[in-house]
Amino acid sequence: MTTPQTRMPAEWEPHAATWIAWPHNPDDWPGKFQPIPWVYAEIVRHLSRVERVHILVNDLAAQRRATGILKRGGANLSRVHFHLWPTDRVWLRDSGPIFVKKIARAGEEEDLAILNWKFNAWAKYSNWHLDDQLPHRVAHLYHLPEIKPEVPPPPAAPASWKSHRIVLEGGSIDTNGAGVLLTTEECLLSEIQQRNPGLGDETSTQRLLEQAFHRHLGIDQTLWLPRGCAGDDTHGHIDDIARFVSPDTILACVEPNPADENHLPLAENLDRLHAFRRAHAPNKGKPFRIVTLPMPSPVIFDGKRLPASYANFYIANSLVLVPTFNDANDRRALDIIAACFPTRQVVGIHAVDLVWGLGTLHCLTQQEPA
Repeated sequence: MTTPQTRMPAEWEPHAATWIAWPHNPDDWPGKFQPIPWVYAEIVRHLSRVERVHILVNDLAAQRRATGILKRGGANLSRVHFHLWPTDRVWLRDSGPIFVKKIARAGEEEDLAILNWKFNAWAKYSNWHLDDQLPHRVAHLYHLPEIKPEVPPPPAAPASWKSHRIVLEGGSIDTNGAGVLLTTEECLLSEIQQRNPGLGDETSTQRLLEQAFHRHLGIDQTLWLPRGCAGDDTHGHIDDIARFVSPDTILACVEPNPADENHLPLAENLDRLHAFRRAHAPNKGKPFRIVTLPMPSPVIFDGKRLPASYANFYIANSLVLVPTFNDANDRRALDIIAACFPTRQVVGIHAVDLVWGLGTLHCLTQQEPA
């Protein structure tokens, strides 16, 4: 296998900033948009205490409205930087840039680069063209190298062969920053909401994606879980079900109620997580440490099951923001996550309104490594 060109740092590594997009589309929270900017203000209030926050707004009028809300909400405006870049949606985990560190020949890391994976709105929605431009905008702003991962041409490819730019969302992967990545078969290998059609069968698609993970994210071992959680319109994003919290520790969601539709998929995921072994020295053959995380009781609005999960937390400098749902398991989840991050303050963010948009804290944020 070729030497990786870049490495994606783990989320807990030092940040220079967090990137978000200010909410503007009422259709993303139909009938419930009014409280959403105030939830964002609370998120920015906490983030701006510990790092810079870059906020994308559609126009100057939107910037003025956001500034007023943030000021009233107590955000540190000296750490907030606005960019007048229009967006279709606000889920920057999936549409925003993935920052990576270039690897020098001697194995030492150099400057940052931007990975610009193709974004097509989870192969489900038609309004994605503005969002697909965001990584390029950030690369241009920072004068950083911009890498568009593609599937390499097969051996003896004809001259007419066309390259395939890989579709990948940040919420579909989670890395420990040390060569291991988590994802799901449901999201990246299924023919439903198929991200990368034309790469062959599941085996061929898996092989080509793992090659891209190795080359661009510095991944030597990919851990494939079967399925995501109920209510997830992305069809299987990992950041609602399992997350690395250290190089060898994975938080895994569980649902003990056998009548709940999450029970069986999460139990299958847990079985597979326990079966995984480290593939490389010095820990080759050792299992990962698995810590279980409860799910909240089903959050249902307008008759629809929503993808409410404590695993959709966001790790910032000296801080972890965790979605909460006015649920009896809120305190348990906060305590479990706090035990995983003893040097960070763990703060709950009320997300019952936010999750009506089918995403919460991790979905709307994208970290910029220091």
